[in-house]
Amino acid sequence: QVQLVESGGGSAQAGGSLTLSCIVSGDTYKNTCMGWVRQAPGKEREGVATIYSGGGSAYYADSVKGRFTISQEKAKNTLFLQMNDLKPEDTATYYCAAGDVCLYDDSPASPDYDYWGQGTQITVSS
Repeated sequence: QVQLVESGGGSAQAGGSLTLSCIVSGDTYKNTCMGWVRQAPGKEREGVATIYSGGGSAYYADSVKGRFTISQEKAKNTLFLQMNDLKPEDTATYYCAAGDVCLYDDSPASPDYDYWGQGTQITVSS
């Protein structure tokens, strides 16, 4: 099993920045990918960013490209999401996730994850 615990949620003004952190523990050696997924009220879940363990490649949803950066500090088993130039439409609950196989249909930024954190709220005001 893999456990994920997010932190860093909160509020920001449009144009501001926030950083999310996720501490991963357990059988992390199985994880092929780790990433961030968000869900706004009344909207479908959206894969925001994913990083793959094989070569460290990172992929982003078009909606966040150039503004968000995913990174990891393997020594501390921590995943980060740096969010810059925030927009009101970034308001959502953000989940940290990890996967063992990481198959995807449409985008490598949105694979099938096996493990999920509890979520943290991000609210961006205009």
